[in-house]
Amino acid sequence: MQPSKVYFTDFHVTGSENLLQKLHRLMKTAGFEQLELADRYAAIKIHFGELGNLAFLRPNYARVVADYVRERGGKPFLTDCNTLYVGSRKNALDHLDTAYLNGFSPLQTGCHVLIADGLKGTDETLVPVDLPYVKEAKIGTAIMDADVFISLNHFKGHEEAGFGGALKNIGMGCGSRAGKMEQHCDGKPYVDQDACIGCGACRRICAHDAPVIRNGKASIDHDRCVGCGRCLAVCPKNAVEPVFQDSVKLLNYKMAEYAYAVLKDRPSFHVTLICDVSPFCDCHAENDVPIIPDVGMLASFDPVALDQACVELCNKMPVIEGSRLDRHLKAHGAEDPNHEHFHMNHPDAEWETCLAHAEEIGVGTRAYELVTI
Repeated sequence: MQPSKVYFTDFHVTGSENLLQKLHRLMKTAGFEQLELADRYAAIKIHFGELGNLAFLRPNYARVVADYVRERGGKPFLTDCNTLYVGSRKNALDHLDTAYLNGFSPLQTGCHVLIADGLKGTDETLVPVDLPYVKEAKIGTAIMDADVFISLNHFKGHEEAGFGGALKNIGMGCGSRAGKMEQHCDGKPYVDQDACIGCGACRRICAHDAPVIRNGKASIDHDRCVGCGRCLAVCPKNAVEPVFQDSVKLLNYKMAEYAYAVLKDRPSFHVTLICDVSPFCDCHAENDVPIIPDVGMLASFDPVALDQACVELCNKMPVIEGSRLDRHLKAHGAEDPNHEHFHMNHPDAEWETCLAHAEEIGVGTRAYELVTI
C-alpha cells in the first residue's frame, strides 16, 4: 500500500493569517474540496468536553469546518454519542447542556448539535462488519444517517488507549452506549486492598454500582462492571488497577473495528489538532498541565496515517517540566531520552495494537508522507 499523505502546519501565524484561516488553508491543501458535499448531510464528529474540563478543542475550530462544509453546499452538524460513565454527557439533555456551556451552540459554531444515539443512548444503527472481534457494530444513528463523515480530533493522552486521536474519536466516540460497553467489556479492574482508603470516589463515578465498599475498603463486582475504566482515573491513591495487557489490546482491536464500521462505504476526512495535550481524556471533569508543548494541526483522508504521524510528532517534543509525565519519569528514574511519551504517561496502556489492527482490516495505512505547509 502506498503511503498516505498527511498535511501539517504549526501554530505560528502572521499578520495576514490567523489560526482559523490557517486551518481552512490546511484543509483546502489536504484536498477537502474533493469531497462531494452539495446537498449532503455532513456529520462533524467532535468531543464537546466534560463539564469542568478546559482542554477540549475551542468551538472556533468547529466553526471553520462547519462553514467550509456550508461553503461547499453541504449541511453540517456537530455530533457525539452519550457516555457510558456517570458525568455531564450521559444523556442527550445533559450532553447538549454541556456542549452549549462549553461554547458549542449553533450561534457560535454556525450549525446544529445532534447527539447521535438519542436521549438515553439507545438510538443506534447496527452495522454488519463480521470482523474478528466485532460482528455487528452499534453506532449512533445520526452518524450513520449522514452522507459524509468528518472527524475533528483533539490529540491527548488516555489511560487505556494510550492516546486519544482520530481512531478513538471515531471508533469509541461513535459507539452508542451499548457499543461503548461492547468495546470496554473485556477489561475489568480490581482494587489493591492495601492502597484503598475507602473514600468512595470509584463508587460515585460508576454508572453500574460495581464498586462495593465493605469494612472501609472497595472491591469491584465484575458481574456489574463493564470495564469503562473511569474508576482507574478518579482513585486518589491509584488503588484501582487494570487487568493488564490482554484487555487493553482487546479494547484497541474493537475500537479499530468500530472505526471501520463508521467509515466503510462513504467519504470521510480527518483533522487533528495537537494542542493542550493533557495526560488524560477530555472525558474527565478536569484537566492537568499539558505533558508536551503544542505541536500543530494535521489533516488527511487516512485516519490511521494521521494518528501515526501525530504520535511520532509528539514523541519528538520535550516533556513539560512539572507535568504529570515529567513527575512520572522522575519518580521512576526513567532517563532514556528516547522513551515513548504516551506509554510512559500510562505504563499499563498502549496504542500500537489499535493502529496495527486498523491497518490490517483496511481502515488505512501507518505509512505516511508528511507534507508541511
